[in-house]
Formats: sequence, C-alpha cells, structure tokens
Amino acid sequence: MALEHAILVSLLEKPGSGYELARRFERSIGYFWTASHQQIYRVLSRMEADGRLVVREVEQQGRPDKKEYSVAGPGRATLAEWLHKPIEPESLRHDLAVKIRGAAFDDPAALVREVERHRQVHRDRLAHYLAGEVRDFTGPEAPGPPDAGQELQHVVLRGGIAYERMTIAWLDDVLDTLHRLAGPPTGAGV
Repeated sequence: MALEHAILVSLLEKPGSGYELARRFERSIGYFWTASHQQIYRVLSRMEADGRLVVREVEQQGRPDKKEYSVAGPGRATLAEWLHKPIEPESLRHDLAVKIRGAAFDDPAALVREVERHRQVHRDRLAHYLAGEVRDFTGPEAPGPPDAGQELQHVVLRGGIAYERMTIAWLDDVLDTLHRLAGPPTGAGV
C-alpha cells in the first residue's frame, strides 16, 4: 500500500485539511500505516497537482484560511483500481523477535526490561483501541445504526484489538521463558 491509498481512504471518509489528516494518522490510521506530517503534505500536493484531489479554501475567523482536501474522480478511480488488485500477505518483520533469538548467545535475563517495555506499549495501545471502540461503536454515546463505512472501520479496529491481545499474550510467554532461562536469582536460599 502506498501512502496515497491511505490518504484517499481517509479523505473519502471525511474531507479535511492537511493538519486534520495528519491528526487522523496520529489517532487511528497511523496504527496501521504511519507517515510524517511532511510526507502527508508532500503527497497531498502531488495528488492535487495530478487531479486526484480537489482543494477548496475555507475561511476561518482570526486565522489564515485553510485548504480542505477532498477526493476527485481520478482519485476514486485510483483507489478502486488498487482495491481490485491482489496484494501479497504481509510478512512479519520483528526486531524484538530477532533480539529474543539472539539472547541465546548472551544473558536472556538482559532482555526482560525491554520485553516489559514492549508489553506496556501494547497494553496502552489496547486500552486506547478499547476506549475508541466504546466511544465510536459500542457505548451509549456511539452513533445510531452503523453504515457500511462504520462497519468496516469497526472490523479493522477489532482486528487491531485482536492483534494487541495476541501480542500481549506472546510477550507474556516470552517473559515467562526469559525468567525460566535466567533461573533463580543469584544468592537465593543463602
């Protein structure tokens, strides 16, 4: 997937400024596809220049006008073409997994703190996802019956929730293994 596809999806869900789009990447899309503000603005400019996006100036009170981007016909065609092409299943590239295997040649206990840090990051992300699910889909403040877009957003979010739960369970297993391999603390029973 190219950044342009993620931008097209986001702008079809809701038109917005470059700043608003960058915020969406930080809050939701960024968990699946990351991009810096500079990358987003560069791609927006290119997509506007080639006619896949249209821009309208939005007047603001007490601030400079902003550009609001939306998807033009050629942008919809680009996304439709991409949606109909097969993609390769993603392969897992995981630096931490290589470190864990490498611990066999050093002190496995030395990785405990790093694995605990990763586990906390995934716990925090899971909590964020679960809060978003309640806010946007299952809680009392959630909008009424979902439309197709909301249903598809929710299924992607559920995939993220399942992934985080699986990763936390795996990291718990890694920690159990590291602790077992490290053996009892030095001086125990003395």
